[in-house]
Amino acid sequence: MRRYTRLMIVSLPLPVEIVSQAAQLDAAVKAMLGSRYIALDTESNSFHHYPEQLCLIQIATRHRVYIIDAIVLKEIAALKEVLDASIIKVVHGADYDIRSLDRHCGFHIRNLYDTNIAARFAGMTRVSLAALIEDLLGVTIPKSKRLQRADWGHRPLSTEALDYAATDVSYLLALQETLNQRLQTLGRTEWVAEECARLEEVRYTAPDSETAYLSVKGAKNLDGRGLAIMQSLFRFREEEARRQHRPPFFVIPDAALIFLATTPTATISKVPGLGQTGLKRFGQGLQQALHNGMTAPLIHRPHPIKAERASKKQVQRLSRLKEWRTSLGSSLSLDPSLLWPLTSLERLAKAPDTLKVELTYDNIRRWQRNVVASSLQTCLESLP
Repeated sequence: MRRYTRLMIVSLPLPVEIVSQAAQLDAAVKAMLGSRYIALDTESNSFHHYPEQLCLIQIATRHRVYIIDAIVLKEIAALKEVLDASIIKVVHGADYDIRSLDRHCGFHIRNLYDTNIAARFAGMTRVSLAALIEDLLGVTIPKSKRLQRADWGHRPLSTEALDYAATDVSYLLALQETLNQRLQTLGRTEWVAEECARLEEVRYTAPDSETAYLSVKGAKNLDGRGLAIMQSLFRFREEEARRQHRPPFFVIPDAALIFLATTPTATISKVPGLGQTGLKRFGQGLQQALHNGMTAPLIHRPHPIKAERASKKQVQRLSRLKEWRTSLGSSLSLDPSLLWPLTSLERLAKAPDTLKVELTYDNIRRWQRNVVASSLQTCLESLP
């Protein structure tokens, strides 16, 4: 596999170094450990490879952008010290990156600062990375769907792709400074710190292999035989996707699985979404999976527990509580959904005198207890 030499991308505000050798990684880690803040992003190839691979880790200090080639390096354990350290890691929309680093490397980010979360609490209405960089820094960066879905596992990567990857972290530290100034003025830095600390605890959870087929769109309408067929087809597709190293939806689209589960006697070559090339490669296996599903025991889905129907008074209370949340959000220039969980409001609509119990639940934040709870109590006391 090709190894990169150092590459400078002059169109960016910082010099860029491609890290593809162990010695380079060690030097980069040393530089990162001397920083108070670093910016971080990752690139994976879930649209092109199955299971997906972690392909790049982009890290920016105030002086340089490091693009760490996880495909070429393979061993990147040295980064763990950086992610564990007291250095503040600035990430935009960190949920996916946190799960990806946990899944592929067992790395966990500590001292996280998520600029998406910060922007929402700063009252920004456009919170995508490109929009924030434009609105707060006055810089327009190119955001291409084609590059977002590029095959980041392909080597060598084009200069255009590397430029795109570097851009995602090049402005994050300046963005964090600007957002933090706004949050300090608003008195909301602790709110963001608490939200980010919670996000740090997110971990990758693999889908349940026994029930994953039930999540396919349209599966909820299948009867017992259809479910048995669907389960068999889903397992076949999973095996074929791993054999081909291609995402399952590229092997057989979900719509084709549903069509076959509802019309198992259809001629395979006539099924919408199944290409002739694919059928030549795995048509016999697909026929066997259909046969297995048609002869397997019926699958009986457990009857869902019906939720207790809300009374007219409870509906009215919930409406008033939503109005309270919207009004408070407007006065604070905040997305109302940030102020209090809807699930909690639904419970309070049924039992308005249980706020003390609600305050003990884990999904209620400290800042919500300190800032919002008294206003909510006043609203609850006014309910019919």
